[in-house]
Amino acid sequence: MRTGCFLLARASLAGIAFFCGVSTAPAAPAHGIAMYGDPALPPDFVSLPYVNPEAPKGGRVVFGNTGGFDSLNPFVPKGTPPWQLRFLSYESLMGRSWDEAFTLYGLLAESVETAPDRSWVEYTLRQEARFSDGSPVTVEDVIWSYETLGAQGHLRFRGFQAQVAGIEQTGPRSLRIRFNTDNRELALIAGLRPILKKAQWQGKDFTASGLTEAPIGTGAYVVTDFEAGRYVTLRRNPDYWGRDLPFRRGTQNFDELRIEFYGDATVLFEAFKAGQISAVREFNAEKWLTQYDFPAITRGDVVKSEIPNQRPSGMTGLVMNTRRAPFDDWRVREALLSAFNFDYINDTMTGGVQPRITSYFSSSELAVRPGPAAGRVRTLLAPYADSLPPGALEGYSLPMGDGTARNRDNLRRAMALLNEAGWRVQEGVLRNAKGGSFGFSVLLRQADGEMQRVVDLYSQALRRLGIEVRVNTVDDAQYAARIAALDFDMTNFRRDLSLSPGNEQRLYWGSAGAGQEGTRNLMGMASPAADAMIDAMLTSESREDFTAAVRALDRVLTAGRYVIPIWQYDVSRIAHIRQMKYPADRLPIYGDGVNFMPDVWWYEEE
Repeated sequence: MRTGCFLLARASLAGIAFFCGVSTAPAAPAHGIAMYGDPALPPDFVSLPYVNPEAPKGGRVVFGNTGGFDSLNPFVPKGTPPWQLRFLSYESLMGRSWDEAFTLYGLLAESVETAPDRSWVEYTLRQEARFSDGSPVTVEDVIWSYETLGAQGHLRFRGFQAQVAGIEQTGPRSLRIRFNTDNRELALIAGLRPILKKAQWQGKDFTASGLTEAPIGTGAYVVTDFEAGRYVTLRRNPDYWGRDLPFRRGTQNFDELRIEFYGDATVLFEAFKAGQISAVREFNAEKWLTQYDFPAITRGDVVKSEIPNQRPSGMTGLVMNTRRAPFDDWRVREALLSAFNFDYINDTMTGGVQPRITSYFSSSELAVRPGPAAGRVRTLLAPYADSLPPGALEGYSLPMGDGTARNRDNLRRAMALLNEAGWRVQEGVLRNAKGGSFGFSVLLRQADGEMQRVVDLYSQALRRLGIEVRVNTVDDAQYAARIAALDFDMTNFRRDLSLSPGNEQRLYWGSAGAGQEGTRNLMGMASPAADAMIDAMLTSESREDFTAAVRALDRVLTAGRYVIPIWQYDVSRIAHIRQMKYPADRLPIYGDGVNFMPDVWWYEEE
């Protein structure tokens, strides 16, 4: 293995941290583990750097979700649970620091040990670790959780299990997981599996979705009340086992969290204005500027906070199902991208404030660089030149509008591409050589009001090309079922991406899941080049090689023309009651990530 050092600059945080490359020293138990080099925090750290360690405990807050729920089990394919449950009620052996690209510190485990080549990882449980019912967490519970989730859990858990050669107990409180593939990230991914109580499920069907029984976890919050589809109430467990851990100091501060469910975002916003919800995250910059002037804000009862972050843009937009014609033709996909008048739509929807997503990892050091592929990126992609989408090696950028509302230049370009692909306008309708018309449906949830407006604007341009667009709006349950069955032409799409992409990339874009029901590879891409770039990411031993592999993957994804991107959320806009506080002077690089709100917020009367 190679060794080496690299610099990771953190613009919004003081200083520059040095990280050294892979060590060949013998494995030894440690308090944490990093993807590259050593954890930034020492073994005797007293709290995470982005928390207020003296944050008071107490208070009640209410959050809003759109749609509904019909399950309290977030770990199985069936049912729709409140998404927050996974993060509030359950824990893993290790916990993630949101101030480092990918570093874990001991949570249920007091130490972690790996082989120099990371072919295995070993954990030692904390003696004090307990489930919410007071029973101890045992090695048997951990092994059962890994095996059950890997065999019967949601698809996102099964890919990891396929890379496990074996799990065995090595001591009263320790276990070792051996891997069957060369994948350095597995030693970290293993530490993030949720741990559940084996005894709870003896003689029961773990896969059954429903509201009769929620899995017992070790987290600080437990469900105390709910009404199907309407609300869930969670209270902080006064006997929570980890309340004194340095990793938990200053976090999980609210006494009660309630999640209310609303039919759509408009109703939810009105409930917030009426004081029924404690905080909302606003994704529309123009609405943030023009509609957040209601009396509660004028009085100072509600505060508007803007929180920056340094994570990649990820991808938000409309994804095309390439399993279906005509989306299987890159020329058609490019035509549809050209017809999307981003400047006009962005100005209409957000006042032109929010920048466009230009690639999957845009706004980060991992993003594709302009122009032809060069250096290590070109070396990685060259063996797959024949299978790469046009522009991947030569350089590709999204079509830019001409600045006018009618976008004539791009529509002409779109029509030329459609003609090349065998489509001609006949009496105002775009048809192929067999006379079939070009029409497709966009599948949306009832709560996707913003995307509905985007599609309405987009449809006007497509009609000028002779393309008929139908919007199919369904409830949450129908939407989840159709997405799982891959029953859509085009649909709303969002993939959050981090500064440390890894195994989840196989779920998002891997060929193995392209035709599998329940896959997260919604576009159905099956690219040998993308698979190889993911492999290169997972086996990289230096930050430089890792960055080159991600940039190469970004090229394949972007040039594949699978998604029509909209705008990015470079600043998180959160409106909240004035009693809700957060450590504004200690923001982590991941900004307001899932575990930032409500995890490090607190309630304080003024």
